[in-house]
Amino acid sequence: MKLARDTWLIFQRQIQLLLRNPVWVFVGVFQPVMYLLLFAPLLKPALNAPTQAAAYKIFVPGLLVLLAIFGGLFQGFGLIAELRAGVIERSRVTPVSRLALLLGRSLRDVVSLIVQAVIITLLALLFDLRVFIGDLLLAYLMLALIALMTSAVSYGVALRVKSEDALAPLMNTVAQPVLLLSGILLPLTFAPGWLQGIADWNPFSWAVDGTRALFAGDLGNDKVWQGLTIVAVLAVAGVVWAARQFARSVR
Repeated sequence: MKLARDTWLIFQRQIQLLLRNPVWVFVGVFQPVMYLLLFAPLLKPALNAPTQAAAYKIFVPGLLVLLAIFGGLFQGFGLIAELRAGVIERSRVTPVSRLALLLGRSLRDVVSLIVQAVIITLLALLFDLRVFIGDLLLAYLMLALIALMTSAVSYGVALRVKSEDALAPLMNTVAQPVLLLSGILLPLTFAPGWLQGIADWNPFSWAVDGTRALFAGDLGNDKVWQGLTIVAVLAVAGVVWAARQFARSVR
């Protein structure tokens, strides 16, 4: 009960800070919108899709996963700024749960991601994308778990390195191969066998496939439940690891 109350208090505080400067929500969604408007129209001939709407059903799910991954991985920069300002240091004298310090921030990131995902989905509807609301909500759950995991890991790493100069290249080094091996922009269907074999070890590849299956209306596809299971397990593992970093830093 105390954990839930503390998490809610931290979450409220973080949301208030976000609402004071909501421009960051739109800054975060700007690049995906540019992909949606300027890159996606080229995919119909490239994918041999029968219609433009079919091409968007392939591209938009990957774009949303991209947003969840990159949006979460770079949240640690804000925490480093808080470390420098002494916010985390002052938390030592409060009775707030150390796990709540993490969960409140990560849940703020999840809410921000879902708002951005809704914006992109609504824009995609203008290009004849159609998806059942139940499948869409399940896809958003997948995205929320990814954002929870990546933001928690980013916070944990930030507490270890305590420097933007170290965090930036580290996150970029991780993000680039994850992007290329997830089939986010283009499916890996036609990739060489060795590349598909490597991608099978990338958990985000399963998440992308599962999200695409949901947008296609194939709720019974094994990839949906496999992707959800994998990202749920990794989200729990990421939160547990990051919570330990908070406990070490605020004690």
